[in-house]
Amino acid sequence: MSKYYEVCKQLKDNPKVWLVTGVAGFVGSNLLEKLLLLDQKVIGLDNFSTGFQANLDEVKEQVSSDQWDNFTFYKGDICNLTDCEKACIEVDYVLHQAALGSVPRSIENPIATNAANIDGFLNMLVAAKEAGVQNFVYAASSSTYGDHVALPKKEDVIGNPLSPYAVTKYVNELYANVFQRVYGFNSIGLRYFNIFGKRQAPTGAYAAVIPKWTSSMIKNEGLFINGDGLTSRDFNFIDNAVQANILAATTNNIDAINQIYNVAVGGRTDLNTLFEMLKKTLKENGVNYSKDPIYRDFRAGDVKHSQADISKIKTLLGYEPEFNIASGVEKAMPWYIENLKG
Repeated sequence: MSKYYEVCKQLKDNPKVWLVTGVAGFVGSNLLEKLLLLDQKVIGLDNFSTGFQANLDEVKEQVSSDQWDNFTFYKGDICNLTDCEKACIEVDYVLHQAALGSVPRSIENPIATNAANIDGFLNMLVAAKEAGVQNFVYAASSSTYGDHVALPKKEDVIGNPLSPYAVTKYVNELYANVFQRVYGFNSIGLRYFNIFGKRQAPTGAYAAVIPKWTSSMIKNEGLFINGDGLTSRDFNFIDNAVQANILAATTNNIDAINQIYNVAVGGRTDLNTLFEMLKKTLKENGVNYSKDPIYRDFRAGDVKHSQADISKIKTLLGYEPEFNIASGVEKAMPWYIENLKG
């Protein structure tokens, strides 16, 4: 029996109160769905800057009416301390997902990225500390590794940031560490590696590669590969990230608290291989795509290769990724086909 299975069973028997910031976003809405299915009480906070009401509506369709009644939504902004304080009242665990993501967005608008990712993060730390939250889990990022080229990436060795976004996510880790040292407030940071899955937006300049490409292929449009296609990433299915959040929030292992963890599968897939994988899986689901990809220049701020060492999170939190990239794409594809047509 896996550690995750045991924790989920315990939560079913002993519900807690969770706050999910960015709850209408990609990761946030998937966390919401899982927690409600486990009969947990969930507070959600979102300002809809990057999240969507449609994501919440879809979660409502996936859970029972009684489970949906366990959800309380606050429309608010993490850049407003009062909104953060209101959301943290009587909360056991915080899963802080709210942020302005995307390297290109941060290069285009570093001020907005800083406001959401640093000012907003600090507001949430203060509010959670004052509310006596038991554990504070936050979305960190693999972008923190910056120009450090060695693979796989180990949590205690990072390089210089390559974008304003990377700076903000590293500052989050520094603030979390200081809050433990100064105030005794516990937290855990999860460095996400290229998460994909249902409810991830496929459109816009900052869309992630898997939903963006899949959407283009479903519509039989051309798609672009930045660089030569040999750029590689540790693509991680959303269910693995949900597992990591729940294990981090509920851990009673003292050595596991106030740590940073890679959240990934520990593999590496290049963009050319990803293209062929998506094409093949679409065909298996009745969608044929015959166009060749269009290659263009590398994107500013991107690293060439990324791969995680996940030994730390496996050892201290009992994390065991249930999906690799192939099985994740296979599970996600029916949702993509149904929802990315228009």
